[in-house]
Amino acid sequence: MVDISKVAITEPLRIIVGASSQSYPGWIQTQENELNLLNRDDWYRSFGDRKIDIILCEHVWEHLTYEEGIEAARICYDFLNSGGYVRCAVPDAFFRNEWYQNIVKVGGPGPLDHPAASHKIVHNYKTLRSVFEEAGFEVKLLEYCDEECKFHYNDWNPEGGYIYRSLRYDHRNKEEELGFVSLVIDAVKNVL
Repeated sequence: MVDISKVAITEPLRIIVGASSQSYPGWIQTQENELNLLNRDDWYRSFGDRKIDIILCEHVWEHLTYEEGIEAARICYDFLNSGGYVRCAVPDAFFRNEWYQNIVKVGGPGPLDHPAASHKIVHNYKTLRSVFEEAGFEVKLLEYCDEECKFHYNDWNPEGGYIYRSLRYDHRNKEEELGFVSLVIDAVKNVL
């Protein structure tokens, strides 16, 4: 169960799903063993009727099948405030870089202890957008490659969910050469 007792009812509730070592002031870290994206009971035990403002997921959704991704998105939708959003980053299937694609491919590049060993899908902007739209979200593309492998960037505020594996923050990206990017979206729950 996630402990939200230290977050005042008047403060925004912002959580990181699958946080690993990610830790940011004002954000609650969660791990799969305490908040499973696919277990609605985990969400009820952790949040009850309290609604979440932002859910941050950096390189989590690729560990779900397409159908599991839709179910996880539906659960997130139900626990978000109106106008809240999921900032989601995943490996980008359209990023033209052989080394990168080998690292992020389904099943990973080798040993079972490699982080990508449990990858079930490599999304492109169309499939990830579809996952969240099926759950009722409006999707804003922040960073992505298109079918021609051209990289697109729409400015986003890191205070609304910091993504390390992104154009601005990943140390592998140089001024004229992209080394590691993510497909980054904001999936917004429409204001009622």
